[in-house]
Amino acid sequence: MRARPPVVNGSVLSHPAPEPPRVVAVGDDPDQVMDLWPDGGPGCPLVVLVHGGFWRPRFDRVHLRSTAGAVNALGLPVASLEYRRVPGDPDATVADVLAGLRAAHAIAGPVVAVGHSAGGHLVLHAAAVEPSLISATVSLAPVADLALADAENLGDGAVRAYLGGPAAGRTDLDPAVGPTPPGPVTIVHGDADERVPQAVSRSYAGRHPSVRLVELPGCDHFAVVDPLSAAWRTVTREILAAAT
Repeated sequence: MRARPPVVNGSVLSHPAPEPPRVVAVGDDPDQVMDLWPDGGPGCPLVVLVHGGFWRPRFDRVHLRSTAGAVNALGLPVASLEYRRVPGDPDATVADVLAGLRAAHAIAGPVVAVGHSAGGHLVLHAAAVEPSLISATVSLAPVADLALADAENLGDGAVRAYLGGPAAGRTDLDPAVGPTPPGPVTIVHGDADERVPQAVSRSYAGRHPSVRLVELPGCDHFAVVDPLSAAWRTVTREILAAAT
């Protein structure tokens, strides 16, 4: 088998992907929606994707459509959530993600929540505060410790822009210091991630010993959501395990 070429960081953002079969409104705002790929194997749980982008307005769910299509190709139904990304209003973001998870739960029962980067933060928070919605969580390169991400100025001040102030002022939104989700949680994080260093996930896992941390050598921030990357085999294995 020929070796795959190295994946350029962020290449997943430009992968072609088909439009979703359905777009479901969750609220009245244009960003309160979810893309839905409803077809899946009998009895398979709905996989809910939550995109990243450091909670900033310019990044939306569209960049994960190739990821959603690849997960759906595994035989799993998929919903990809959008949410409001208003700097300084984290409560709107959290409310939208929880509303989307409730809507997904209403369709198919407890879901497998999969989040990337800032979306990884959001699914970890949701799994802790409304665990009945989620059967298992897979968090990919998550901003899992807001205080550490703030101290390291990740994303050029992304945490403070999101929260409207320092992380110390919103510890209720920091998964690292919040309760441990009662359901299974797996984190997948590469050691070549320069946007959200692996140390952020290690910090979270150190505070929540039941969490399983899978560390991938040579894997950057976007490889974990790139169906063409060498890391994708590991990611799909973890998603399929969470769905069984």
